[in-house]
Amino acid sequence: MFGWEGVCEFVSVAEQGGFTAAARKLGVSVAQVSRQVAQLEDRLQAKLLLRTTRQVRLTELGDIYYRHCRQLLDNLYEAELAVGRHQAEPQGTLRITAPVSYGESRIAPLVNDFMLRYPQLEVTLTLTNQLLDLVHDGFDLAIRLGHLKDSTLIARKLAERMPYVCASPAYAARHGIPLSLPELAQHCCLVGNSDEWHFTLQGQPHTLRVQGQLHCNSGHALLDAALKGIGIIQLPDYYVYPHLANGDLLEFFPECRAPAEGIWALYPQNRHLSPKVRLLVDYLAEQLGSASPTVLTRPIP
Repeated sequence: MFGWEGVCEFVSVAEQGGFTAAARKLGVSVAQVSRQVAQLEDRLQAKLLLRTTRQVRLTELGDIYYRHCRQLLDNLYEAELAVGRHQAEPQGTLRITAPVSYGESRIAPLVNDFMLRYPQLEVTLTLTNQLLDLVHDGFDLAIRLGHLKDSTLIARKLAERMPYVCASPAYAARHGIPLSLPELAQHCCLVGNSDEWHFTLQGQPHTLRVQGQLHCNSGHALLDAALKGIGIIQLPDYYVYPHLANGDLLEFFPECRAPAEGIWALYPQNRHLSPKVRLLVDYLAEQLGSASPTVLTRPIP
């Protein structure tokens, strides 16, 4: 006989990877989750989960049942959303992670504005350059920059960033302007996380190793050093645009700029995109300047 009892608990255990995480996600006790799943298995007369001291994983039958249940729950969600989408206001908790510098300068201010628009939201914004596990750590959304590694996450392109090679007029007056990429070896380059700078040369990607007297993993610190005439930087556009516009920085080799890289919103593909997450992603895409965002609904190549 068909019934919903235990289905939500079973799906949550399958997606969270354990009973404790599932209980935390559902806001109930571990004992209740375990009891509901056990009763579900009794009703089906089938073993759905293999439990060990270290992990919980699906059996072959459990995997089949999970995929059907996930579809049922998604359909139920869509049915309820269709009824309430015009009157529901985003509320509850949003957990977001983003890189430190970009998160501080671009994402955090936009998230704050979004909270003003929807005051019933509660947001936890974690800024870190570590690539956190969204499912394991319970995040709804991650902002990632540049090339995406192999992943089963869904990725939506919010905007692009392009690296610029710049120095201050004071530096150029003292040390001259490099007229070719190899001449950068004779200059003081301000080095970030990598000493490899990327360019496009004759239509092909080109990498150049640079060196200088300052190495720092902060883009803001490197920008400050460049503005003070210490050396040449290669930083994304959002660091340097205002200073190029007012003349505090000069761009070198504009014809050799590396191709633009993506700025992405990522979320787990086995977790239905809630209205609050969808609204935030749409808002970020609008504000960050992506007129026609790219959506990848398959594992990232």
